[in-house]
Amino acid sequence: MSDIAQDHESLDLVYGRIKNVLTQARSRAWQAVNAVMVTSYWEVGRIMVEEEQRGKAWAEYGQQIIKGISSRLSWEFGKGFDERNLWFMRSFYSAYPKVNALRLKLSWTHYRLLLRLEKPEAGRFMKRRRQGS
Repeated sequence: MSDIAQDHESLDLVYGRIKNVLTQARSRAWQAVNAVMVTSYWEVGRIMVEEEQRGKAWAEYGQQIIKGISSRLSWEFGKGFDERNLWFMRSFYSAYPKVNALRLKLSWTHYRLLLRLEKPEAGRFMKRRRQGS
């Protein structure tokens, strides 16, 4: 094998190792960001539910507060805080009132899909997952 071929093979090996490090780092970073996002959205839902429990009639008041909060959060933080997503955050907390019961490997999108399921089997599935892991 020529020196050039050996240099090229050596470069490929070094590149492969570096690529592996960066790929793993991106994956861990994504998982960390996802976990923080899920718990933050749970916390937003908790705050809204606690506000409801302060004796306010949630139906009309809830519509107003979610609309106002959505407008402000969207202006300050950008996408992801429309009224519909805030209702999901509120429902998220109500469905999973214990933060340590959350599976942080699931993304916010996964939780939104689970919340949309109206079948009782979905709740039993999540209950089994919480008990099993």
